[in-house]
Amino acid sequence: MKPVVALVGRPNVGKSTLFNRLTKGRDAIVADFAGLTRDRHYGDGHLGAREFIVIDTGGFEPEKPTGVVAEMAKQTKQAVAEADAVVFVTDVRSGVSGQDHDIARYLRSVNKRVFLAVNKAEGMSESPLLAEFHELGIGEPHPVSAAHGQGIRSLMEAVLDGLDVPEPEDERAIDGSKPIRLAVAGRPNVGKSTLINTWLGEERLIAFDLPGTTRDAIHVPFERNGQRFTLIDTAGLRRKGKVFEAIEKFSVVKTLQAISDANVVVLMLDATQGVADQDAHIAGYIVDAGRAVVVALNKWDAVDSYQRQMLERQIAQRLAFLRFAEVVPISAQKRQGLGPLWKAIAAAHASATAKLPTPLLTRLVHDAVQHQQPKRAGTFRPKLRYAHQGGQNPPVIVVHGNSLEHVTDSYKRYLEGRIREHFKLVGTPLRVEMKSSRNPFDDKGS
Repeated sequence: MKPVVALVGRPNVGKSTLFNRLTKGRDAIVADFAGLTRDRHYGDGHLGAREFIVIDTGGFEPEKPTGVVAEMAKQTKQAVAEADAVVFVTDVRSGVSGQDHDIARYLRSVNKRVFLAVNKAEGMSESPLLAEFHELGIGEPHPVSAAHGQGIRSLMEAVLDGLDVPEPEDERAIDGSKPIRLAVAGRPNVGKSTLINTWLGEERLIAFDLPGTTRDAIHVPFERNGQRFTLIDTAGLRRKGKVFEAIEKFSVVKTLQAISDANVVVLMLDATQGVADQDAHIAGYIVDAGRAVVVALNKWDAVDSYQRQMLERQIAQRLAFLRFAEVVPISAQKRQGLGPLWKAIAAAHASATAKLPTPLLTRLVHDAVQHQQPKRAGTFRPKLRYAHQGGQNPPVIVVHGNSLEHVTDSYKRYLEGRIREHFKLVGTPLRVEMKSSRNPFDDKGS
């Protein structure tokens, strides 16, 4: 599981700038809890090959007990509780404030690994202004400049060196003997817990907790029709003796970690509520992570024909990037549609781990070029020579040739469509990468 790093501090010290620096400015997952004016933001961070989840929070005032500020403080405290490490962001230009002392007092009480980042310190690594930050009692101050990227790497190396950061999985070879890792993701109260409990009860499964994960996420092994699965809990599943109680406790962190750890994700939507922003955010994260996905429309029995038409239209518009995924209407409570859901899960996993022969891929690419050539780039037209499979879960197709850096995204989507159609790939993202051959004469005469 990816470790979690929370950014906390008073307003206007540069937490969001640091967040954007760590996540390379990508759109964040947003926890859109109703009634809050300032939400937590989640994103993927990278330090070389090491990956982590970073949480951006609002201005923290732990001593303010009422109003909007109290709600913001509640959000920040939740982020701290979810985190494996906390980065306390301060501002060297304004110095240490009373609010900084309040935050430091709170962070010392929560028994978390805390690192002190002194922001806006470009060119000030030896400045005497840093000395006063020792009085916060957090440890050695790390001078950084989130806006200019200075000191960020040394700070994050210190943060991650004490954490159990997993190496990225080599997904270029999927072992077919291993169980399929299956996650159920979605907003609160869409029926994740009901579906999980239905699976566990209906299939007469022997299930148990596997310890050893850093975030205490629960992996439930079970078997269906001879196929082994590992259910990765995102719904707050807890074991009480031999009875499983599903607690619908929403945690964005657990959802993101489960998605990252899964082979197949069931994205659950509530048919009675339509497609919300949070659904689109989670769907986008699934696609970015390259995971196979099946969309389950729960509570289908509770909507009439007009609502069903409106829902199908919403899915087509707001989840257009999931066109490749199968949409299965179900009722987890009434155990309807579970057979087709299992078939869709199996088809998505089979597509995600399919082996695509090089001769056939090359022939498909040549046929696609004959049907429609890529656009010229000046006097050159990209020449696609051959293709091979570069990875699984998701399938990666590597196309070799000349001047391929000029191939447009729309042409890549055209190739993707041809490959999908031929191999009947459903439920999985498909990535097409271009690799231009190196000209051996480029270095001559230099």
